Amino acid sequence: MKNFKDAMWKEKVNEVIVRVQAEQIKFVRLQFTDLNGILKSLAVNSKNLENIFENGQSFDGSSITGYRSIEESDMVLFPDPTTFAVLPWRPKERSSCRMICDVHTPDNKRFEADPRYILERALAKLNAAGMDYKCAPELEFFIVKEDGEGNVPKPIDMAGYFDYHPGDLTDDIRREIADNAEAFGIDIEISHHEVALGQNEIDFRYDEGLLTADRAITMKMVTKVTAAKNGYLATYMPKPFFGVNGSGMHTHQSFWDRDVKHNLMFSENESSGYLSDLARFAIGGQLMHGREMSAILASWPNSYKRLVPGYEAPVYIAWAFKNRSPLIRVPNFGGKRNAARFEIRCPDPAGNPYLQFAALCLSALDGIKKKADPGEPTEMNVYKMSYEERKAKGIISLPESLKEALDEMDRSEFMRDALGDTAFENYLAVKRKEWDLYRIQVTDWEIARYIRRL
Repeated sequence: MKNFKDAMWKEKVNEVIVRVQAEQIKFVRLQFTDLNGILKSLAVNSKNLENIFENGQSFDGSSITGYRSIEESDMVLFPDPTTFAVLPWRPKERSSCRMICDVHTPDNKRFEADPRYILERALAKLNAAGMDYKCAPELEFFIVKEDGEGNVPKPIDMAGYFDYHPGDLTDDIRREIADNAEAFGIDIEISHHEVALGQNEIDFRYDEGLLTADRAITMKMVTKVTAAKNGYLATYMPKPFFGVNGSGMHTHQSFWDRDVKHNLMFSENESSGYLSDLARFAIGGQLMHGREMSAILASWPNSYKRLVPGYEAPVYIAWAFKNRSPLIRVPNFGGKRNAARFEIRCPDPAGNPYLQFAALCLSALDGIKKKADPGEPTEMNVYKMSYEERKAKGIISLPESLKEALDEMDRSEFMRDALGDTAFENYLAVKRKEWDLYRIQVTDWEIARYIRRL
């Protein structure tokens, strides 16, 4: 946990204050997420920055989804100076900066339902077991164009997977997103067009869990702002269009020693695919808790329209090496120690990365502690297996709806412990309201199919 009296922390604070003054930055955006993962932001005058670092910035938590009731609404933001960045899209003469914040109660205690704090607690448990967690999410999104008349936005291009055309519109936007991301200290490794029309993917380098979660919410902000400045809308909605691939957030994960010098996933044993026993147990833990944590990894009613067979999204709880149809896949890392990892394929980028990574690292830790055997890898295409074949191999499916996922989570002591009582209860309440709003809607599909027939 961070120590606000730590000398290095104070040095970072001083660096930020000096830079804000040197660059004549007038306003500072203080950012955090609600329980859903929606980015929140308020701007404060930089003249007050030193006091805010010392005493925090008060705000009304009752209006933040999943936080506190109106009777106990006072909350306090403390900016993390390590997340300081000047917003690259603001003109220099009107420059602003941002910092991600930790949420506190008025008595100066960390708010237990702050998603960032939930991840910090999870990582602390992993650290206590002698490990560090590193991950890298593959963020997929659509760039669409609105017509100004309220119609459904349309994809802005006709391209497909890895397509490139000279002067391609989306290629230019992806490049601009990457340039803007670098201003936040994010190293982009890969960007390309994805399978569906208007769909793109931008990946950044793996790192420690909290830093990666901070970068994930930053990347979503950067993508949306860059698209908007070009006259388009970027959306991380998991399944915006029928009949095409949805947007996932495949997450690559590895576990290291506390010095972050030795990748604990690696084994010299070629017959095990160079995976250590610890790696197998971590995979076993995520398979074991797959259904319970589904409501965190795929957190919206729309998420379960992506998680259906036939569109490269995982549905069945199994693991494999080459096979991309199960929930977990071990990429070919060529026997390279530092590249040893596995990838879980059900999370989507619309969720809260702090909660997602907390659930993932704790489920893996539980598997490691319990020596959870993941079984043999399933190299057959699970989509083409019959029900009897899947049953014989003990392969079950992920929940088919958010309602089913919430019911699984509600019964889970593991998830209650992972989130803490306050966030657990608040999350279920928020998401059940979302499900109720969704299930009472009458869709165009229903009207077209039934109004004349019934």
